[in-house]
Amino acid sequence: MIANITFFGIMAPVFTIFNQDFSVNTERIPDYAHYLLDAGINAILVAGSTGEGTSLSLQERKNLTEAWAEAVKKTSQSLMIQVGGGPFPDVVELARHADSLGVDAILTLPELYFKPKKTQELISYLKFVSAAAPNTPLFYYHYPTQSGVNIDMGEFLEQANGQIPNLKGIKYTSSDLAGGHAALRAANGKYTIIIGGEAVIEPALALGFTSAMAGAINMFPRYVKEMFDTIKHNKLEIAAELQRNLTEITNIVSQYGAKIAGLKLAMNLFTPINVGLARPPLQNPSPYKIEEIKKRLEPFL
Repeated sequence: MIANITFFGIMAPVFTIFNQDFSVNTERIPDYAHYLLDAGINAILVAGSTGEGTSLSLQERKNLTEAWAEAVKKTSQSLMIQVGGGPFPDVVELARHADSLGVDAILTLPELYFKPKKTQELISYLKFVSAAAPNTPLFYYHYPTQSGVNIDMGEFLEQANGQIPNLKGIKYTSSDLAGGHAALRAANGKYTIIIGGEAVIEPALALGFTSAMAGAINMFPRYVKEMFDTIKHNKLEIAAELQRNLTEITNIVSQYGAKIAGLKLAMNLFTPINVGLARPPLQNPSPYKIEEIKKRLEPFL
Protein backbone atom coordinates (compact mmCIF):
# COMPACT_ATOMS: atom_id res chain seq x y z
CA MET A 1 0.00 0.00 0.00
CA ILE A 2 1.36 3.44 -0.94
CA ALA A 3 1.93 5.74 2.01
CA ASN A 4 0.25 9.14 1.93
CA ILE A 5 2.63 12.08 1.75
CA THR A 6 1.59 14.63 4.36
CA PHE A 7 4.35 17.18 3.81
CA PHE A 8 3.37 20.79 3.21
CA GLY A 9 5.63 23.67 4.10
CA ILE A 10 9.39 24.17 4.22
CA MET A 11 11.93 21.49 3.32
CA ALA A 12 15.71 21.79 3.59
CA PRO A 13 17.73 20.16 0.80
CA VAL A 14 20.66 19.13 2.96
CA PHE A 15 24.33 19.37 2.05
CA THR A 16 26.45 16.26 1.80
CA ILE A 17 29.18 16.56 4.41
CA PHE A 18 32.65 15.92 3.00
CA ASN A 19 35.90 15.33 4.83
CA GLN A 20 39.07 17.13 3.72
CA ASP A 21 39.80 14.35 1.20
CA PHE A 22 36.23 14.70 -0.21
CA SER A 23 35.12 11.38 1.24
CA VAL A 24 31.58 11.39 2.66
CA ASN A 25 31.16 11.95 6.38
CA THR A 26 27.99 10.43 7.85
CA GLU A 27 28.97 10.81 11.52
CA ARG A 28 27.75 14.42 11.73
CA ILE A 29 24.31 13.66 10.28
CA PRO A 30 22.51 13.22 13.64
CA ASP A 31 23.78 16.64 14.77
CA TYR A 32 22.73 18.12 11.41
CA ALA A 33 19.22 16.69 11.77
CA HIS A 34 18.86 18.09 15.30
CA TYR A 35 20.20 21.48 14.20
CA LEU A 36 17.51 21.71 11.50
CA LEU A 37 14.82 20.52 13.88
CA ASP A 38 15.81 23.22 16.39
CA ALA A 39 15.53 25.75 13.54
CA GLY A 40 11.95 24.63 12.91
CA ILE A 41 12.69 22.56 9.78
CA ASN A 42 10.69 19.35 9.83
CA ALA A 43 11.38 18.00 6.34
CA ILE A 44 14.64 17.05 4.62
CA LEU A 45 15.77 16.19 1.09
CA VAL A 46 18.93 14.09 0.70
CA ALA A 47 21.15 13.92 -2.41
CA GLY A 48 19.45 16.67 -4.35
CA SER A 49 21.35 19.37 -6.22
CA THR A 50 22.33 21.09 -2.96
CA GLY A 51 23.47 17.69 -1.70
CA GLU A 52 25.61 17.10 -4.82
CA GLY A 53 23.80 13.82 -5.39
CA THR A 54 24.98 13.39 -8.96
CA SER A 55 28.61 13.67 -7.76
CA LEU A 56 28.23 10.68 -5.43
CA SER A 57 28.78 6.99 -6.08
CA LEU A 58 25.97 4.47 -5.72
CA GLN A 59 27.36 3.21 -2.41
CA GLU A 60 27.86 6.73 -1.06
CA ARG A 61 24.24 7.56 -1.83
CA LYS A 62 23.03 4.40 -0.13
CA ASN A 63 25.17 5.13 2.91
CA LEU A 64 23.75 8.66 3.10
CA THR A 65 20.20 7.38 2.85
CA GLU A 66 20.77 4.87 5.62
CA ALA A 67 22.39 7.45 7.90
CA TRP A 68 19.62 10.01 7.41
CA ALA A 69 16.91 7.35 7.78
CA GLU A 70 18.44 6.41 11.13
CA ALA A 71 18.77 10.05 12.22
CA VAL A 72 15.14 10.99 11.54
CA LYS A 73 13.93 8.10 13.67
CA LYS A 74 14.90 10.29 16.62
CA THR A 75 13.76 13.65 15.19
CA SER A 76 10.55 12.51 13.39
CA GLN A 77 11.39 14.72 10.39
CA SER A 78 9.99 13.84 6.96
CA LEU A 79 12.65 12.33 4.72
CA MET A 80 12.76 12.54 0.93
CA ILE A 81 15.58 10.90 -1.05
CA GLN A 82 16.65 12.05 -4.52
CA VAL A 83 17.45 8.87 -6.47
CA GLY A 84 17.92 10.15 -10.03
CA GLY A 85 20.83 11.52 -12.01
CA GLY A 86 22.76 8.28 -12.40
CA PRO A 87 22.87 5.26 -14.72
CA PHE A 88 19.48 3.60 -15.02
CA PRO A 89 20.42 0.49 -12.94
CA ASP A 90 21.67 2.77 -10.15
CA VAL A 91 18.47 4.83 -10.17
CA VAL A 92 16.36 1.69 -9.89
CA GLU A 93 18.60 0.33 -7.12
CA LEU A 94 18.47 3.59 -5.17
CA ALA A 95 14.68 3.69 -5.47
CA ARG A 96 14.43 0.08 -4.29
CA HIS A 97 16.83 0.79 -1.44
CA ALA A 98 14.91 3.88 -0.27
CA ASP A 99 11.66 1.95 -0.46
CA SER A 100 13.09 -0.81 1.73
CA LEU A 101 14.04 1.74 4.39
CA GLY A 102 10.54 3.21 4.51
CA VAL A 103 11.48 6.80 3.67
CA ASP A 104 8.63 9.27 3.32
CA ALA A 105 9.15 9.99 -0.38
CA ILE A 106 11.59 9.70 -3.25
CA LEU A 107 12.42 12.36 -5.81
CA THR A 108 13.95 11.67 -9.20
CA LEU A 109 15.58 13.65 -11.95
CA PRO A 110 14.89 12.54 -15.53
CA GLU A 111 17.42 10.51 -17.49
CA LEU A 112 20.22 13.02 -18.08
CA TYR A 113 21.86 11.67 -21.25
CA PHE A 114 19.07 10.01 -23.25
CA LYS A 115 16.79 12.86 -22.25
CA PRO A 116 13.03 12.44 -22.63
CA LYS A 117 11.74 14.81 -25.30
CA LYS A 118 8.04 14.07 -24.99
CA THR A 119 5.74 13.84 -22.01
CA GLN A 120 4.99 10.15 -22.49
CA GLU A 121 8.71 9.37 -22.68
CA LEU A 122 9.16 10.95 -19.24
CA ILE A 123 6.16 9.06 -17.89
CA SER A 124 7.57 5.78 -19.22
CA TYR A 125 10.87 6.44 -17.42
CA LEU A 126 9.12 7.28 -14.17
CA LYS A 127 7.09 4.08 -14.37
CA PHE A 128 10.31 2.10 -13.96
CA VAL A 129 11.32 4.18 -10.93
CA SER A 130 7.83 3.82 -9.51
CA ALA A 131 7.89 0.04 -9.91
CA ALA A 132 11.16 -0.15 -7.96
CA ALA A 133 9.61 1.73 -5.01
CA PRO A 134 5.93 0.74 -5.11
CA ASN A 135 5.24 1.65 -1.47
CA THR A 136 6.83 5.09 -1.51
CA PRO A 137 5.39 8.41 -2.75
CA LEU A 138 7.23 9.57 -5.87
CA PHE A 139 8.04 13.16 -6.87
CA TYR A 140 9.47 14.29 -10.19
CA TYR A 141 12.36 16.77 -10.11
CA HIS A 142 11.73 19.47 -12.72
CA TYR A 143 14.98 21.46 -13.03
CA PRO A 144 15.30 22.33 -16.73
CA THR A 145 18.33 24.63 -16.51
CA GLN A 146 20.36 21.75 -15.05
CA SER A 147 18.73 18.65 -16.56
CA GLY A 148 18.05 20.08 -20.03
CA VAL A 149 14.57 18.53 -19.89
CA ASN A 150 11.81 21.13 -20.14
CA ILE A 151 8.57 19.22 -20.52
CA ASP A 152 5.38 21.12 -19.68
CA MET A 153 4.51 20.16 -16.10
CA GLY A 154 0.82 20.87 -16.41
CA GLU A 155 0.61 18.54 -19.37
CA PHE A 156 2.75 16.00 -17.54
CA LEU A 157 0.42 15.84 -14.54
CA GLU A 158 -2.65 15.55 -16.75
CA GLN A 159 -1.17 12.67 -18.76
CA ALA A 160 0.48 10.93 -15.81
CA ASN A 161 -2.77 10.74 -13.88
CA GLY A 162 -3.54 7.04 -13.43
CA GLN A 163 -0.34 5.89 -15.15
CA ILE A 164 2.01 6.21 -12.15
CA PRO A 165 0.16 5.00 -9.04
CA ASN A 166 2.52 6.49 -6.45
CA LEU A 167 3.19 9.83 -8.17
CA LYS A 168 2.46 12.50 -5.56
CA GLY A 169 3.95 15.68 -6.96
CA ILE A 170 6.77 17.73 -8.43
CA LYS A 171 9.74 19.66 -7.14
CA TYR A 172 9.49 22.63 -9.47
CA THR A 173 12.85 24.42 -9.74
CA SER A 174 12.33 27.00 -12.44
CA SER A 175 11.80 30.75 -12.75
CA ASP A 176 8.97 30.04 -15.21
CA LEU A 177 6.15 30.70 -12.77
CA ALA A 178 3.57 30.68 -15.54
CA GLY A 179 4.47 27.03 -16.07
CA GLY A 180 4.44 26.49 -12.31
CA HIS A 181 0.98 27.97 -12.03
CA ALA A 182 -0.21 25.70 -14.85
CA ALA A 183 1.16 22.74 -12.87
CA LEU A 184 -0.71 23.92 -9.78
CA ARG A 185 -3.95 24.09 -11.75
CA ALA A 186 -3.36 20.63 -13.20
CA ALA A 187 -2.52 19.28 -9.74
CA ASN A 188 -5.96 20.39 -8.56
CA GLY A 189 -5.17 19.43 -4.97
CA LYS A 190 -4.18 15.89 -5.89
CA TYR A 191 -0.46 16.56 -6.13
CA THR A 192 1.99 18.62 -4.08
CA ILE A 193 4.06 21.11 -6.07
CA ILE A 194 7.19 22.20 -4.18
CA ILE A 195 8.81 25.38 -5.42
CA GLY A 196 12.59 25.06 -5.57
CA GLY A 197 15.34 27.67 -5.42
CA GLU A 198 15.79 30.87 -3.47
CA ALA A 199 14.87 33.47 -6.10
CA VAL A 200 11.14 32.85 -6.61
CA ILE A 201 9.74 31.69 -3.27
CA GLU A 202 7.76 34.84 -2.47
CA PRO A 203 6.03 35.15 -5.87
CA ALA A 204 5.39 31.40 -5.90
CA LEU A 205 3.70 31.54 -2.49
CA ALA A 206 1.61 34.46 -3.72
CA LEU A 207 0.51 32.29 -6.66
CA GLY A 208 -0.69 29.53 -4.34
CA PHE A 209 2.28 27.25 -3.77
CA THR A 210 2.23 25.79 -0.25
CA SER A 211 5.66 24.16 -0.12
CA ALA A 212 9.19 25.42 -0.71
CA MET A 213 12.73 24.09 -0.80
CA ALA A 214 16.02 25.99 -1.16
CA GLY A 215 19.62 25.47 -0.12
CA ALA A 216 19.75 28.73 1.87
CA ILE A 217 17.11 27.33 4.23
CA ASN A 218 19.95 25.40 5.87
CA MET A 219 21.53 28.54 7.31
CA PHE A 220 18.96 31.32 6.78
CA PRO A 221 15.64 29.56 7.53
CA ARG A 222 13.94 32.61 9.01
CA TYR A 223 13.61 34.33 5.62
CA VAL A 224 11.50 31.53 4.18
CA LYS A 225 9.58 30.91 7.40
CA GLU A 226 8.71 34.62 7.62
CA MET A 227 7.75 34.69 3.93
CA PHE A 228 5.20 31.96 4.58
CA ASP A 229 3.81 33.89 7.53
CA THR A 230 3.69 37.31 5.83
CA ILE A 231 2.06 35.95 2.67
CA LYS A 232 -0.50 34.15 4.83
CA HIS A 233 -1.35 37.44 6.54
CA ASN A 234 -1.28 39.42 3.27
CA LYS A 235 1.77 41.49 4.28
CA LEU A 236 3.08 41.55 0.75
CA GLU A 237 5.60 44.40 1.13
CA ILE A 238 7.34 42.61 3.98
CA ALA A 239 7.35 39.36 2.01
CA ALA A 240 8.87 41.13 -0.98
CA GLU A 241 11.65 42.60 1.20
CA LEU A 242 12.41 39.16 2.63
CA GLN A 243 12.65 37.82 -0.91
CA ARG A 244 15.01 40.62 -1.94
CA ASN A 245 17.30 39.79 0.99
CA LEU A 246 17.29 36.07 0.26
CA THR A 247 18.05 36.73 -3.41
CA GLU A 248 20.93 39.02 -2.42
CA ILE A 249 22.37 36.30 -0.19
CA THR A 250 22.51 33.85 -3.09
CA ASN A 251 23.88 36.53 -5.40
CA ILE A 252 26.73 37.18 -2.96
CA VAL A 253 27.77 33.55 -2.52
CA SER A 254 27.54 32.91 -6.26
CA GLN A 255 30.12 35.63 -6.99
CA TYR A 256 32.94 33.61 -5.44
CA GLY A 257 32.54 30.22 -7.12
CA ALA A 258 29.79 27.66 -7.50
CA LYS A 259 26.57 28.61 -5.70
CA ILE A 260 26.47 25.34 -3.77
CA ALA A 261 30.08 25.82 -2.67
CA GLY A 262 29.25 29.35 -1.48
CA LEU A 263 26.22 28.12 0.44
CA LYS A 264 28.33 25.42 2.09
CA LEU A 265 30.82 28.08 3.15
CA ALA A 266 27.97 30.13 4.66
CA MET A 267 26.82 27.01 6.51
CA ASN A 268 30.31 26.55 7.92
CA LEU A 269 30.62 30.21 8.91
CA PHE A 270 27.23 30.79 10.53
CA THR A 271 26.02 27.47 11.94
CA PRO A 272 27.48 24.82 14.27
CA ILE A 273 27.49 22.26 11.44
CA ASN A 274 30.62 22.11 9.30
CA VAL A 275 29.73 20.51 5.96
CA GLY A 276 33.17 20.83 4.37
CA LEU A 277 33.85 21.95 0.82
CA ALA A 278 31.97 21.14 -2.38
CA ARG A 279 33.29 18.14 -4.27
CA PRO A 280 35.08 18.77 -7.59
CA PRO A 281 34.39 19.77 -10.28
CA LEU A 282 32.51 22.50 -8.37
CA GLN A 283 34.71 25.51 -7.68
CA ASN A 284 35.04 26.51 -4.03
CA PRO A 285 35.59 30.13 -2.94
CA SER A 286 39.21 31.16 -2.56
CA PRO A 287 40.41 31.00 1.07
CA TYR A 288 41.59 34.59 0.66
CA LYS A 289 37.99 35.71 0.10
CA ILE A 290 36.43 34.02 3.13
CA GLU A 291 36.59 37.07 5.40
CA GLU A 292 35.16 39.24 2.62
CA ILE A 293 32.26 36.82 2.08
CA LYS A 294 31.61 36.62 5.83
CA LYS A 295 31.53 40.43 6.14
CA ARG A 296 29.08 40.74 3.24
CA LEU A 297 26.75 38.06 4.62
CA GLU A 298 26.73 39.06 8.29
CA PRO A 299 24.12 41.85 7.81
CA PHE A 300 21.60 39.19 6.74
CA LEU A 301 21.88 37.12 9.93
